[in-house]
Amino acid sequence: MIRPIVKSRFMLSRPSVDATAQDMDVAQDLLDTLQAHADECAGMAANMIGQQKRIIAFFDGDAPVVMLNPQVASHTGQYQAQEGCLSLEGVRTATRWRKITVRYQVLRNDSLVWKTRGYTGWTAQVIQHELDHCDGLLI
Repeated sequence: MIRPIVKSRFMLSRPSVDATAQDMDVAQDLLDTLQAHADECAGMAANMIGQQKRIIAFFDGDAPVVMLNPQVASHTGQYQAQEGCLSLEGVRTATRWRKITVRYQVLRNDSLVWKTRGYTGWTAQVIQHELDHCDGLLI
């Protein structure tokens, strides 16, 4: 289901709690909402649709990806980026990493299992932006 975008700085600044296998409806709503805003948004975190869960969705090329409880396991190549956000007006400077390895969970047979994958460039930047949302950081 497509959900409204949260613009409340209070709601967005609260850290999210770990997602569970029972939060797959939140993950699906997040994915539906991301796809509805694909022309103006490359990624979203669950708090952007009013759910304080550690779930992100983003486009890896044209393919939508959902991650539960993502965390950056390693990173290299620090740089400064200019970023906008669907939930906040304006553009801000953020410190990002060019290459990251992300550890995250997916649902498999009614259980969450851990996966690890590397990302670079724009996709890595989008993931880091959404992880900031999960941590309650406003850029």
